[in-house]
Amino acid sequence: MFASATTRPGLGLRRAILRAGAAVSAFFLAACDPAGMGQQATGPSIGQQIDPSQPLRVALLTPGGSGSENLEWLSRSLKNAARMAAADAQGATIDLQIYDTGGDTGRAVAQANAAADAGAQIIIGPLFAEAANAVGHAMRPREINVLSFSNNSEIAGGNVFILGNSFQNVADRLVSYGVKNGKRNVYVVAEDDIAGQIGGRAIETAIARNGARLAGRTNHPVSVSGIDAATPQITAAVSSGQVDSVFMTANNQAVLPYLTEKLAAAGVTTQVTQFMGLTRWDQPGSRISLPQLQNGWFAIPDQGLQSQFESRYASAYGEQPHELASLGYDGVAAVASLVRAGKKNAVTTAGLTQGSGFAGVGGIFRLRPDGTSQRGLAVATIRGNQVLILDPAPKSFGGFGF
Repeated sequence: MFASATTRPGLGLRRAILRAGAAVSAFFLAACDPAGMGQQATGPSIGQQIDPSQPLRVALLTPGGSGSENLEWLSRSLKNAARMAAADAQGATIDLQIYDTGGDTGRAVAQANAAADAGAQIIIGPLFAEAANAVGHAMRPREINVLSFSNNSEIAGGNVFILGNSFQNVADRLVSYGVKNGKRNVYVVAEDDIAGQIGGRAIETAIARNGARLAGRTNHPVSVSGIDAATPQITAAVSSGQVDSVFMTANNQAVLPYLTEKLAAAGVTTQVTQFMGLTRWDQPGSRISLPQLQNGWFAIPDQGLQSQFESRYASAYGEQPHELASLGYDGVAAVASLVRAGKKNAVTTAGLTQGSGFAGVGGIFRLRPDGTSQRGLAVATIRGNQVLILDPAPKSFGGFGF
């Protein structure tokens, strides 16, 4: 799917884009179709008081039954991870009920209503942004909060929270780190699709929040010709001397290798102008050997904690978890920790948004009153074909945040 240093990059990108609809990407699938769906950002606390000494009824909505091999793997991973978290919840009893949505919005709403009828006190899932938004609307009159697996902050608010690692969270981490290291003039390069535009807005917001300067922006189609046409504009901006970092959304997995190869051929490399990216530059592993990605900055979870989870999962279930499996664990574990602490408001907005946050699979995270999530991330780079941590993930939210 990805162009390597020895393949024809244009051909590789064309093939990858043709197959993109069948791929499961953490950012793409979670950031689809968000326009106009946002709910009320903040408001009165939602959710019912519970008795922490009694089992907490949790409904898990996963995309099982879709017929897609990759979505079935993801669904299985979310279910197994949630079961692990429920088993780990010593001092709290989690009554976990699982519902398959098939990745369909209408079915997700129907399953959420069935779960509520069966006594669910909180819903974890579903996956896609559109479905999460629809489930949130359906559950609002029933005073049930929804912890969705989406990373799309444009659906967050009211009774909908996002567990996924949002573009805003990544952008803020990298821009903040850049400002501390003298990279204040940021040029944005974004795809012209929905996910790319959401990512671009997130970067611009992070620039403003952290006192950096937006040095310009180029939008490009997700195509060989689109990237070819955008390269001279980006090159000219860098040559102006007014740019010290280029922040790329590169949400489509095929874009990053080709875009950076074209820029390198034009003399624009991260040795000249710092590259930053919203996505994981170390995945898939074949990227680590690409010369044009060396020394670029990207954000990743705490790898030590992530590895521990993956080892436990593989030992228990005989396969590697999907990259999003941790969201299933985090959602259940967060609620369980509140129940274990005797919090009667464990599934209310007030309880879920405790400032100290939670210990997640990939590090600390917390849910915010506007429905977004904040995750403690490390800043990483690739050097000598190896991933190096430039700035470790924070261990607490003291002095770290928006």
